[in-house]
Amino acid sequence: MAKPCEKANYLQRNAVELLPEGELEKKLRLSDEEGRGLRVKLGIDPTAPDIHLGHTVVLQKLREFQDLGHRVVLIIGDYTARVGEPSGRSEARRALDGEEIVKNSQTCKKQAFKVLDIEKTEVRLNSEWLDMKMDELFKLARSVTIAQVIERDDFETRFKEGKPISLLEMLYPLLQGYDSVAVEADVELGGTDQKFNLLMGRQLQQTYGQPQQAIMTMPILPGTDGHLRMSKSTGNYIGVTESPEEMFGKVMSIPDEIMPIYFELLVGDDDPDISNPNEAKRSLGRMLVARFSGDDEAKRAEEHFDRLHKEKRAPEQVEEEGIPSDLIADGKVHLPALMANSFDISRCDARRMIAQGGVRIDGQPLSEDELDVDMERLDGAVLKAGKRRFVRYRSTA
Repeated sequence: MAKPCEKANYLQRNAVELLPEGELEKKLRLSDEEGRGLRVKLGIDPTAPDIHLGHTVVLQKLREFQDLGHRVVLIIGDYTARVGEPSGRSEARRALDGEEIVKNSQTCKKQAFKVLDIEKTEVRLNSEWLDMKMDELFKLARSVTIAQVIERDDFETRFKEGKPISLLEMLYPLLQGYDSVAVEADVELGGTDQKFNLLMGRQLQQTYGQPQQAIMTMPILPGTDGHLRMSKSTGNYIGVTESPEEMFGKVMSIPDEIMPIYFELLVGDDDPDISNPNEAKRSLGRMLVARFSGDDEAKRAEEHFDRLHKEKRAPEQVEEEGIPSDLIADGKVHLPALMANSFDISRCDARRMIAQGGVRIDGQPLSEDELDVDMERLDGAVLKAGKRRFVRYRSTA
């Protein structure tokens, strides 16, 4: 059996910080002595319905803890989602309604098990303990000062710039920190932007008379633009439940310079051969698609990509749609409205795509003023929007 120091060295690979120094090794040694697995916590706020590859960086580290015999406590922040995580934000996050939170919570839990071992995972909703009585909230609020909370980088920046900070937002670190008290966490993981909240968990555990958790921060994966963090709100993400073709195509679009960090954080290769960037991306794309959809789908996704981008042909199978009658006037179809209906985008985005030359009908690009197209031209034709969106239209008349 590996020694605690060897386990600690294995687990801290590619982590950014492990605090306090030596604490994880102490926890692992105590775990061996007592013959019990550690309780390793991760909180996810269901502010979006899908998990992307950025989330899997932390999820994969949790899986490593599970493989060593420890138990993951996955907290779905159905209550903290009502407040909104302020990390890295210059303004307050939009509040979500209850129905949206419930729906997102179910999806997040299901998708997390694409990485985690369900048998070694305890899933909790923090509404179980955060829907607390007022005197309990007073006790929690008394444990931290305004001066401590305002030290958060995002709060401090907004305060200096004179931007509003609500009292509700300032409660967020306390609520997340209290999660660690509620589940008696031994270790908590999070992105580097979560360091303040993770340390808050340690402080509150001490206040409530519990052993303090060790904390581990993980790198934040850049999005497909190569600059901003991966995020669905900015559109630069790769979702774990996206179609194999979409996932492979997005991997092929990432900038060459961020390939090393994608290889390191997503497949554990810290010295990839990227002398041929195209082949390196293909290899990465195949590995990621195979992980989430299987080897056969990875092969088909690459063939699909080649058909579209090397052979310049439409996919073998193109979804067909009827043209809604209310979009037809005087024998013409208003394309921005049709595209908005087909691709779940705004009409403004559709017009912008047409103006930029990103829309083709049977391979022929549209000019920026071709917003209304003859019905006869569309009937049976394949419309291509951007690089990977296709639909064949059929008249319903």
